Parts: sequence; structure tokens; C-alpha cells
Amino acid sequence: MGQEFFINSDQLESKIRELLPSQGGAGAGFDLSASTQIIPVIDLTESAEGSNLRQDLQTSLSFGSVTEFSVAGATTTIINNTGYYRVFGAYSSNNDNVGSHSGLFQLNDGASTKIIFQILNPNEPNEATVAVPFDFNVFLAAGDSLEASSSTAESYLIGCTRQIAAIDGTLVNP
Repeated sequence: MGQEFFINSDQLESKIRELLPSQGGAGAGFDLSASTQIIPVIDLTESAEGSNLRQDLQTSLSFGSVTEFSVAGATTTIINNTGYYRVFGAYSSNNDNVGSHSGLFQLNDGASTKIIFQILNPNEPNEATVAVPFDFNVFLAAGDSLEASSSTAESYLIGCTRQIAAIDGTLVNP
């Protein structure tokens, strides 16, 4: 039979109340103890979550983590690898009084496409330039791709992509 030791530590008690409210964190008094017996241990540190990087820092942009794109008057595949991606930038077009302009993003599975984001700049006589920001996340399974399409050379989709997680959900650091 093992020996038991009581631990008095305000820091440890505070951490347990913060991370494990159902274990007495609601204000009930409790004692921490140590034993010479083998007892399962719960790791209360951030490193137990699998990453030492805070979530807001994990989504940072870096020179090596972003891929830029610019599409005008064409349809271009901008991502064709599996995973979770952030797509951000802006659509702009100049009104040339010739006709409507549009830009869109679509998913392609090799057999069909689905529009997931579309911007239309109608031909309005008093409209000059339209600028619309975009920022969305997309998941690509095996065989899927994300395409950007601009209807005219005066319509621009300009931005960047950044992989935020692998297909299994493992976060990708910058």
C-alpha cells in the first residue's frame, strides 16, 4: 500500500478549477494529494493539446505559408491539394459601359462544378469601380479543386490561399 501526501498550492488549485470545473472548480473546497501508488495522470499543460502555439498565432500568415493568385478574364485552378484552406483577397472591376462583369469561386470534383462565392458588377452608367473583399475557408477532398473565374479582362480576383489544416484535421503552422 502506498503513502499519501497532501499538497497545498494555490497555483495548482487555481489551474484545476480553471481547466476542470466539474472536478470541484465551481468553488467547492478540495485537497490535492500525491501518492506513492501508480495513479493515472492528467496533463494540464497546453503542450498536452498537441501544440504549444496559440490558435490565433497558428492562423498567422508568413512568406512561406501563402500562395498568391491573380485571375482576370479566365478560369484558373488555384488549389488542387487536399485539406482545409483559407482563401482571401478582393474582387475589383472597372465599369466600361460594355456589359456586366463577374468573378466567382467554384469547387470542381472532376465531373461537375459548384459555385461557392460569386460577385456581379452590373453595367450601371454611374458606377465606376467595384471592389469587394472576400475571406472564406474551403475543404478539398481527394480529386477536388478550387477554381477562380473572371468574366472579363477588366474583372480581377486577386488574393492568397493558405492551408490551415491537412485533410485529417492536423493544423498547419505558418
